[in-house]
Amino acid sequence: MRILYQFPLSHFCEKARWMLDHKELEYVAQNLVPGVHRAFAKLKTGQYKLPILFDHQVWTADSTEIALYLDLKYPEHTLLRSDLKHRKQALEINTLSNELGRHVRRWVLSHVLTSNEETLDVLIGEKGYLRQFEKYSKPLVKALLSKGYHLTSDKVLDSKQQIDVMIEKLNQKLIENRGQYLVGDRLGLADIAVCSMLAPLLEIEGTPWENESNTNVDSDFQQYKAYLTDLPLGQYVLRIYQTERNARVDWRGV
Repeated sequence: MRILYQFPLSHFCEKARWMLDHKELEYVAQNLVPGVHRAFAKLKTGQYKLPILFDHQVWTADSTEIALYLDLKYPEHTLLRSDLKHRKQALEINTLSNELGRHVRRWVLSHVLTSNEETLDVLIGEKGYLRQFEKYSKPLVKALLSKGYHLTSDKVLDSKQQIDVMIEKLNQKLIENRGQYLVGDRLGLADIAVCSMLAPLLEIEGTPWENESNTNVDSDFQQYKAYLTDLPLGQYVLRIYQTERNARVDWRGV
């Protein structure tokens, strides 16, 4: 049994799901409860990060470590090239995307937790104790997220500024590689990492961040979505999701 322990709405977990799907590996996406997950993660891996992959008695935490493990264990459909130059470029972009993802998470959560009830519905799941007692669990999960991700006004503003800088840098890297992929001439870790981190800003159809009910997120979010959509980088993310994101497992998990 191959299990990916995840949060459905986490773009770092989306990155891991995409890598497993790219490798055409069978797996189950198992949801954990935010906050409560820390005890499980610490017990199994000695740290608190998600996603966590359990594969043939091997526990691997963190999306980057999972990428390295998958290429070593399952070399078909490689995520990183054997060419040292391309490998170095991809790892550098992956590191940048991890930093971008942390800021995107904070900025997006600061908006959707105040304007989109569907976000909390996904977080507490369709069944189980959190759903049975949603009157109490929703405020609790919201408070845990606000505290855990430091959703204060100054932190949120700083994250927005960091997002601007990193998007400009990635947009330039894409242009330098002639716009098809970020590194080389086929999908790899760099592409999966960047697309996963930016997906929440674009509310891409078929992803956890799709705005199915057309709920109005505030104008700042919508303006930034429009700005990103107009960039070559935004168009690239939309294209890659449409043509290369062949999901094999429902992101909602179990």
